[in-house]
Amino acid sequence: MPLIATLTLNPAMDLSVSTSRVISTEKLRCSLPRHDPGGGGINVARVVKTLGGKAVAVYPAGGPFGDLLQRSLDELGLVHRPVPIAGDTRESFTVDELASGLQYRFVLPGPTLSAQELQQCLDSLAALRPAPAYVVLSGSFPPGADLGFFDELLALARRIGARLVVDLSGAPLRHAARQGGVYLMKPSLDELGTLMGRTVSAEAEQEQALRSLIRQGCAEIIVLSLGAEGALYAYGDQVGRLRTPEVPVASAVGAGDSMLGAIVLAMAEGRSIPEAVGQGIAAGAATVMRPGTELCHREDVQRLLQLMESAH
Repeated sequence: MPLIATLTLNPAMDLSVSTSRVISTEKLRCSLPRHDPGGGGINVARVVKTLGGKAVAVYPAGGPFGDLLQRSLDELGLVHRPVPIAGDTRESFTVDELASGLQYRFVLPGPTLSAQELQQCLDSLAALRPAPAYVVLSGSFPPGADLGFFDELLALARRIGARLVVDLSGAPLRHAARQGGVYLMKPSLDELGTLMGRTVSAEAEQEQALRSLIRQGCAEIIVLSLGAEGALYAYGDQVGRLRTPEVPVASAVGAGDSMLGAIVLAMAEGRSIPEAVGQGIAAGAATVMRPGTELCHREDVQRLLQLMESAH
């Protein structure tokens, strides 16, 4: 099984609770908290492992939440390579309002990373044995991370013969698209708008936008995540669209990361791009079914895949 390495530059311990109503100035009595290790790449690695793949998560960690993050990953049995940092790993939290079914997500800033700490993240990736077949850069850039870090990571991926997969937003996403050399890119609809410089809404416009990005060499494969609407994918001169099966919605946390983890695993297993995207959609939908910050379960992914295949 090919190794999939993930790099999470701004990981977090995710805390989730529920309360009957979110009302300003009042004391809100909450359920017992649930803690899960979080951050884009860490979630991707967790899903790869859940679905039977071989994954290793590389990430910076410091302070009490950094210690808790490492212990949590140990308990999950996930292979991980923490890079010690001077700053404190952040916490993020999610509140589910039971009366309305609404979810409130509070995302805190992460610690500033020094140039040496960023280099140590690259060194940790370079030291992996066997060398990974895929390197996934997913999540936000922390303060102190220059856009040039992406160029160094791309050079490293080329040096070790790994395919680079990115799930970024804002300036890092625009930079990655300009540089090219990415194997797979997974923007959301908002992030596609960032790349195109305008809102992209109609299905025909979405397809045209992805074709344009492929022609420009932004990535070999682009998978546009459309949430409850499924996904649009493009590669070469091919464009396809897959719909998400209807599922009960409990929480959206980690759905995009789950989609990406399942897609990369399927590709590592040699499946076609449409098959890989289908597995990604099933994993994202399976995560939506889970409360708080919990990610997909393998049996749910398999059941939804069968449902999608029978629908076709």
